[in-house]
Order: sequence, then structure tokens, then C-alpha cells
Amino acid sequence: MATLTVQTINRAGIELVAADQPADVAGDKLPNTGVEFIYVHNGGGGSINVTLDIQTTVDGQAVTDRVVAVGAGERKLIGPFPSGTYNDSQGNMNVGYSGVTSVFIAALKLGS
Repeated sequence: MATLTVQTINRAGIELVAADQPADVAGDKLPNTGVEFIYVHNGGGGSINVTLDIQTTVDGQAVTDRVVAVGAGERKLIGPFPSGTYNDSQGNMNVGYSGVTSVFIAALKLGS
């Protein structure tokens, strides 16, 4: 599982082509303070699912992870992620993919 570096978007801008990296077959994680989001670019020929691991339980019962479909050729911004719901014990949010061929991801947050 690769750890994504969260990049800050500001008035100077960032170049998304340089910012994204290939999705890791074992999944990715990112430090999450509750204001981050992810950019997913599916350059493949079929739809994929991005799974956002939910770390909380409700009344002792596991909660189903959030799954977001990203169609072939689509680019999606997903987030933000409340830290009390999505963070693991190390303060990271974990992301999985149903496929990684031609799938790229970047972790972002807004700056000032």
C-alpha cells in the first residue's frame, strides 16, 4: 500500500498530470485531517470502483465501506472525508480499487 503525499492547491496552481501517480494494486493511503480529497483518473477501457474504507462501527456493527464508481475515461474528485469516520489508528484514510490499469490518483487539499 502506497502512501500518497497530500498536495495543497493554491493560487499559483498545481499541474495535475505531474501530481497524480499510478494507483497501487494493494491500495493507497493518505494522511487525513478531514479536508483532503482525492482526484481519480480512470484512463482504462472499463469502469472501476474506488473503495473508501470506513473505520467506524455503529452500535457495534461494521458500516459498509463507501464505493464510488469511476467510468472509463472519467476523472473524479472525491471527498472530503471526516476523520472520525475514515481514519485508521495512524490517522490515514485507506483507498482500494477494483482495477488499477491506467488508473491514476492524487491526494489534494485547498490552501489559502
